Amino acid sequence: MATIALDIGHRPAASAASARASGFAPLERPELAYTPEVAEATAPVYEKVKDFIPQIEWPVLAPVIHAINKLKKERNAVILAHNYMTPEIFHGVADIVGDSLALAKEAAKTDADVIVQCGVHFMAETAKILNPDKTVLIPDMKAGCSLAESITAADVRALREKHPGVPIVTYVNTSADVKAECDICCTSANAVQVVESLGAPKVLLIPDQYLAANVARQTDVEILTWAGACEVHERFTAAELREYREIEPEVKIIAHPECPPEVVDEADFTGSTAGMIDWVKQNRPGKVMLVTECSMADNIASETPGVDYVRPCNLCPHMKRITLSKILDALVEMRDEVTVDPVISARARQSVERMINLKS
Repeated sequence: MATIALDIGHRPAASAASARASGFAPLERPELAYTPEVAEATAPVYEKVKDFIPQIEWPVLAPVIHAINKLKKERNAVILAHNYMTPEIFHGVADIVGDSLALAKEAAKTDADVIVQCGVHFMAETAKILNPDKTVLIPDMKAGCSLAESITAADVRALREKHPGVPIVTYVNTSADVKAECDICCTSANAVQVVESLGAPKVLLIPDQYLAANVARQTDVEILTWAGACEVHERFTAAELREYREIEPEVKIIAHPECPPEVVDEADFTGSTAGMIDWVKQNRPGKVMLVTECSMADNIASETPGVDYVRPCNLCPHMKRITLSKILDALVEMRDEVTVDPVISARARQSVERMINLKS
């Protein structure tokens, strides 16, 4: 097999001072070539992603995957990847994958020195909140979230003044500043449990208006909402799903609770990304539509042979900012470190840990 020299492009090198600020010296960026050693080492990964990544692209991706996996050992780093990451990240370099609840729990348990969060900024902040003494990197600082950006700490303080005595539950898809102002966090997987754990007749559930509306239909607790939304999930419509059913009557539709309630009403099952994955694995429908970010179908297809995925593709532009090349840059240069003010972190950690410590 010939050696192919690669140039996949990367950002200007960070200064040595910035890398050493976290106690890590910058490393030389490894030479990226598709050698027989790389081909052999990455062959199991390609077997998982071959249906989604053309063979002609693999000689470009494989050396980066190989380099990242070697650097992880040198840095004692762990890579956390959300279910919405692209397949080459999800299957190629991730150590822990899952939804925001699973990643938060694993972040709290890791003994790695470095955490690389392949997701969006609020996830990296959560990892830092739970690991204040560890180095947390995000491969692109601009990987934000429309939902997290819909509310500020000042907004939460105003809500407390307007609704004195009403507990505030914040979706984990929020900034550390917002978490610090709230009583407890939740995810889409445990929102009903969190709301009911407070023993209050009325609860503010922020910032996702659709998650709040869907939770309200499952509990007797009065739910007050905020007008935030995920730009991926709010684009799905009930009419769109009905049209799919007319074309494919046998399709099973499973939706994320960040979708509008009328979309949820059209679904056969509603759950968090982890819940959706579990449902597909347990039920093995012949044909299924995942009403969520479309990379998730690619990531679980290799684990569910025989299931045909209909892909109503809404991409998250923020998640897609995370690439293999940026992950490699982050590990080589120890760049894009996420920090949280210690005072804010301590208060936010209480909200996150109250959620994590809830008994199932």
